[in-house]
Amino acid sequence: MLKFNVEYFNDHLRDSVNNFATNIIKLLFSSLLVAAMAVFNQAMATHLRAGEIIVRRLDCSSLEFEITVVVYTDTGSDVKFGEGFLTFGDGSDPVQLPQIENTTRSDLGDEVGTASFTITHNFPSAGRYKIGYQEPNRNEGILNIDNSVNTTFYVETEIIVGAIIGCNNSPVLQIPPIDRACPGVAFFHNPGAYDPDGDSLSFEMVIPKMDQGINVVGYEDPDDNIFYPSTYGQGNETADGPPSITIDAASGELKWDAPSFERIGEYNVAFVVKEFRLVAGQWRQIGYVTRDMQIIVEDCENERPELEIPEDICVEAGELIQETIIATDPDGDPVKVEAASPIFSDPDVSLDPDSVFRSSPLNVDFQWATECNDIRAEPYQVFFKVTDDPPEGPGLPTFATWNITIVGPAPELVAATQENQSIVLDWTSYSCANASSIQIWRRVDSNPYVPEDCETGIRENSGYSLITEVNPDAVTYRDNDLAPGAKYCYRLVAVFPDPFGGESIVSDEVCAEPSLATEPVITKVSVAVTDETNGQIQLEWMPPFDKGDLTYPLQYKIYRAEGQSNTPNTLITPTNIVVEATDPELTTFTDTGLNTKDLAYNYKVVLEDGSDEIESFPASSVRLTPVPELNRIRLEWDAIVPWTNYVASPPEDSRHLIFRGEEGDTEDELILIDEVDVIENGFVYIDSGQFNDTPLRDDRLYCYRVMTKGTYGNPDIYTPLENYSQIICAQPTDTVAPCKPILTLQERDCSDIGCDLNDFSNEITWEVEFVGECKVEDLLYYEIFYASTTESEFELVGTSRTESFTHNNLNSFKGCYKVRAVDRSGNVSEFSDESCVDNCPYYELPNLLTPNGDQCNDIFSAFGKKRNLVDENGQSLNSCGIIDESKCARFVEAVDFTVFNRWGGKVYEYKGVAGTENGIYIDWDGRDNTGKALSSGVYYYLAEVTFDVVDPSQAKKQIKGWVQIMR
Repeated sequence: MLKFNVEYFNDHLRDSVNNFATNIIKLLFSSLLVAAMAVFNQAMATHLRAGEIIVRRLDCSSLEFEITVVVYTDTGSDVKFGEGFLTFGDGSDPVQLPQIENTTRSDLGDEVGTASFTITHNFPSAGRYKIGYQEPNRNEGILNIDNSVNTTFYVETEIIVGAIIGCNNSPVLQIPPIDRACPGVAFFHNPGAYDPDGDSLSFEMVIPKMDQGINVVGYEDPDDNIFYPSTYGQGNETADGPPSITIDAASGELKWDAPSFERIGEYNVAFVVKEFRLVAGQWRQIGYVTRDMQIIVEDCENERPELEIPEDICVEAGELIQETIIATDPDGDPVKVEAASPIFSDPDVSLDPDSVFRSSPLNVDFQWATECNDIRAEPYQVFFKVTDDPPEGPGLPTFATWNITIVGPAPELVAATQENQSIVLDWTSYSCANASSIQIWRRVDSNPYVPEDCETGIRENSGYSLITEVNPDAVTYRDNDLAPGAKYCYRLVAVFPDPFGGESIVSDEVCAEPSLATEPVITKVSVAVTDETNGQIQLEWMPPFDKGDLTYPLQYKIYRAEGQSNTPNTLITPTNIVVEATDPELTTFTDTGLNTKDLAYNYKVVLEDGSDEIESFPASSVRLTPVPELNRIRLEWDAIVPWTNYVASPPEDSRHLIFRGEEGDTEDELILIDEVDVIENGFVYIDSGQFNDTPLRDDRLYCYRVMTKGTYGNPDIYTPLENYSQIICAQPTDTVAPCKPILTLQERDCSDIGCDLNDFSNEITWEVEFVGECKVEDLLYYEIFYASTTESEFELVGTSRTESFTHNNLNSFKGCYKVRAVDRSGNVSEFSDESCVDNCPYYELPNLLTPNGDQCNDIFSAFGKKRNLVDENGQSLNSCGIIDESKCARFVEAVDFTVFNRWGGKVYEYKGVAGTENGIYIDWDGRDNTGKALSSGVYYYLAEVTFDVVDPSQAKKQIKGWVQIMR
């Protein structure tokens, strides 16, 4: 290995330090200059009160958006809106806005104006983009922002663009962000937000910003005690508690209860309006709008006006809504009612009289002639604002939100008629042409429930299953997938298209008469014994109803499959089950030698009639699943059967039975602890100890079994059909985390690493010791996290039920690990201390170059085996036939190599990267940069080598040495 040149290193370090100091001075000077210029500009710009950014997609087939920056200004300043910078979050250049004249808004108070700027922008691809606008500066004198006159104004809107999300527009805020308040009186504001795409909205307070990711300096919440030096404890409106400022996450109503008598003036607050959309069954946040608003508190003696609005309503499309809004003022001052909602763009919506001040009380008439096109899943929100007009001082606002839901009328299902082995449904043409489909729902036996007012869709736990959807203009459907002997009942639901969605009220139920069963009818698949190897399931079935053409004795075969939905195709009866004509109507069979503890089973019965085989509908066993929770156990069960286990009537048959016992109890030893009305609650039961009023213990196993009750709805088939699940045991969860693992990584022995490295893996081990209040007895598994370097993010790479893990299929040895334990309750321990393992980097250069053609030291190369520098026997040409595996170049990413003559002049330079044509071995033939052969003698080199190591800050190393050229 070449020696390290200390003198050269010290000289190089001194130069680097000098250069670093010089750069710092330059940077500091530049920063001071920029700051000085900023102060000058800021002193001239003192005007922005509030604002937000609204984004609209122009065409859902392109990535072009319309972006509008809306601001509210202080018209007492001579500065115009503009000359700030709008950024798009996609790496494109910012746009500097032009100066734009203010429009005075006297309705919002003295010295308030508004201005806006709109631009279109094409985003380069799908992605998440933060659109921001920054401009110097905020208006002077904002009480809860230090030095507001020199604080930049910044708002941003985020939007997600992508095919998975679909067409997306930002929320729209309809009510201006400037309002007046009186001290000691609770202040209210609602932005009147709605989403053009029908997305759900939520609201959250944030701190105003001065740049992306940077809060304004010196911000204090308006309810901070510094604004109430002597009245903080009685700062609310009723003077019996401290002040508060909050926003309702659902409605967006902001409440400040109440502004201070002691600090009258202007305050700024900010909040975000987040939009959520149901994507692939999960709610995803797909953007937000930030509103920065101003509240102007003025000295006044005024009480808030009052607003009486109708209760939230739901109507069927086509109905006329006529309601009255009443505004009154306690002081008798004139009042004005304003309303904001996207529905006011509809000519069928009216509000009378107009929004001007009139005597109190004021009645305002609302009218809306609804249509099918108004149907949507979410309610329409109408935001009402009443403002009074006192003789002195500012008027105060009061807000109220009215929700109007428009649903589709119920389809009219006319008949369900048996035709051979099918049922034909007929209904009238649906009245709303904008429906996207008609859903057909079916259940075995009747459940003639009546939907509540405006209840849409199928009621949960009603026992109906969706069997298909048909075109909205369809009026008939043939149902062929029927189990013999069952009574089938149907309902229809109309569905409306995205983005607004919506459903109709469900149709009345129509039932067909039970079919004449021409196949065997299974009535029981019940777990009799729960065991891993000796489990038993009892089967029971009826012969076909019409026996006139059957040949006696009857002969049956039984087929089985593991799981509830797999097709039964394994014959389990070695000989046919023979039933004489005089035998009873019900035939039974017990299937033995099963793993009923861990598996469910599915069966079918086949009747052999001469050369014909007549198959029953398959039916599965009941599967019970426990879900441990804190201090309780949740039970869930299901079965896939041709009958219904949702028995609507009589009431006693709708109740499934819950049995419980201790570990090791047999089926007969479990006791009945409760019953579940599955029509009301579904196939769910929560055991929290209510049976004997004894809380469940988290250190004890509880074992359960469920009996279901079912029916075919056919008077010729007995009811109820009773079937048992397996016995399953569980114990409640706890909140005590497992103990922290202690991770140990062995230092790697690099002495046995050769030249051919292609298989990398790391063995890690750990131990867990009881310390403090943690637990070790209920450990379930460990999670192993890995980061490729000390600067990388950790990711889960595997789990282990033992205290060791082998991390395979790596690109190298390097990496950092940490481990945490998970117990049966889902509690996780602290992470172990981070521990890292490194590669074994190596790079060595020779001292001799003899380019004489004897294939020994003909080129100057790093030690190692290379495909183009070995002979047919694999012997290295660089080391004169001798291969020293310990000196192979290893874990080298790049080399920057320079050769100097004895006077310090550069004669040769080389840059190489692993895996490229210019590799890391150099392969220098002794020529200078012009291609001329260098004369014999001693030359000096400096090689900066970049190694692949776990700590990137230690990746670069310098190798200095000499090489003698002999010709």
